[in-house]
Amino acid sequence: MFLRGVGAAGLVSLAGEAGAIGPNGSHIVHEVVAAEQEEKPQYSVKFAVCGMSHDHIYGMIEAVRSGGGVLVAAWAGEPDKLANFKKRFPDVKIAATQDEIINDKSIQLVLSSQIANERAPLGIRVMKSGKDFLSDKPGITDLEQLAAVRKTVAETKRIYAIMYSELLEVKAAVKALELVQAGAIGRVIQTINIAPHQIVQGGGGDAGGSGGRPAWFWNPEQAGGILTDIGSHQVYQFLRFTGSTEAEVAESQVSNINHPQHPTFMDFGDMVLRGNKGFGYVRLDWFTPHGLGTWGDGRLFVLGTEGYIEVRKYTNVAVSKQGNNLFIVDQKESRYIDCNNVALPFGRQFVADIVNRTHTAQDQTECLLAAELVVRAQKDAKRVKLSA
Repeated sequence: MFLRGVGAAGLVSLAGEAGAIGPNGSHIVHEVVAAEQEEKPQYSVKFAVCGMSHDHIYGMIEAVRSGGGVLVAAWAGEPDKLANFKKRFPDVKIAATQDEIINDKSIQLVLSSQIANERAPLGIRVMKSGKDFLSDKPGITDLEQLAAVRKTVAETKRIYAIMYSELLEVKAAVKALELVQAGAIGRVIQTINIAPHQIVQGGGGDAGGSGGRPAWFWNPEQAGGILTDIGSHQVYQFLRFTGSTEAEVAESQVSNINHPQHPTFMDFGDMVLRGNKGFGYVRLDWFTPHGLGTWGDGRLFVLGTEGYIEVRKYTNVAVSKQGNNLFIVDQKESRYIDCNNVALPFGRQFVADIVNRTHTAQDQTECLLAAELVVRAQKDAKRVKLSA
């Protein structure tokens, strides 16, 4: 095996002599992204947590802290969530009410992962108090909320961001977007997102937890439904990778296949998207088996005119438990890229946006368009009942 440095791409390539040429004469290359130096934050802001109903809040906190944010206060509506938070952050001030945080003029940013249908009303209050807001996904659960958020953004000029973490906090997805924007596979035609999830995680973790799901999780009025909830990650990726600024849901469907004890719950859903610059397909489910060893075998496929990319985000099934696997095929060769050393820019960019009133980390219009599309997909979805 030999090493070949690729300085411009920030990669180290590893290719065995026998494996360097494919069966049809094409080149096969294995690469590891060279360790990327995390840029030091240029700015600092004070932020608070206001609601932590989902453990995604911890990933959100770490992203903002890595970007220069200082966590100064927190509030939670659930005693068990608050107890867990105190174990992680024993020195953070605990507020008695939401208003205590919202009315604190020293706080510039509020993060929240409280019950999904309560996030937009909270975010509106936060923006009207002169602060910016970062919501867990879904950040919006109905069209009335969406209209109110857009109106408040326009009136206050504050930021309403949504943490679409399956792109923003996944290193291989960040690398894939970088390659696409550099023209590595030509013009993007279509994205396909396969996004299975596990309802109860065997090993726990901030993605879902091992203690079961709270009552609100099973209620689509509160959680948003499968397309609005976990579909929001995927639709945001469709917009980012295709560059679509206008889009519609061509078709969507949902079903409750295996949870009759929760009759309004949907454990399967998919949607077809049509944008002004590309097409998209999203499949979602709550059927990840425990044998996988992680909470979901999330995959992203990006089809271009000159090649394609596959991202195996969280595991490489039956090959390696390592995530952040990227595969790219172009007109010259097939490459595997280990993306675990990629630096994540969102936190640093987002803190800078708060200070400079810019939208580098996340475009505001695109963020809310993704929210609109999943709400419409859920609202108009055909509910299908399969025969036993």
